[in-house]
Amino acid sequence: MPEAEKYLWLHIRKKQLGIKFRRQYGVGRYVADFYCPEYKLVIELDGNSHSSLEAQAYDAERNMFMKTIGLDVIRFTNQEIFTNISDVLQRIQEQVKNKRATPP
Repeated sequence: MPEAEKYLWLHIRKKQLGIKFRRQYGVGRYVADFYCPEYKLVIELDGNSHSSLEAQAYDAERNMFMKTIGLDVIRFTNQEIFTNISDVLQRIQEQVKNKRATPP
């Protein structure tokens, strides 16, 4: 797991935000960095490799697929994770607060 993912995982594992996340979770033919089935929420972290046009097109395709199956996707850069983790966690909590939980 890349360092940014490890760092975020330290803050969201074991229901630290009050919700359960799974890491490296299969969604169709894709693998989500983090997934919360209760709120149908995917968290993706974007490192330097996501800046190319090809990578951006792939990410857009992934987002569209996930959206079509009813999942919300939040993307953060690695830099956001390392420099402003409190804002990242707040944005995740706001996303959850604005969405109803779905039965498992």
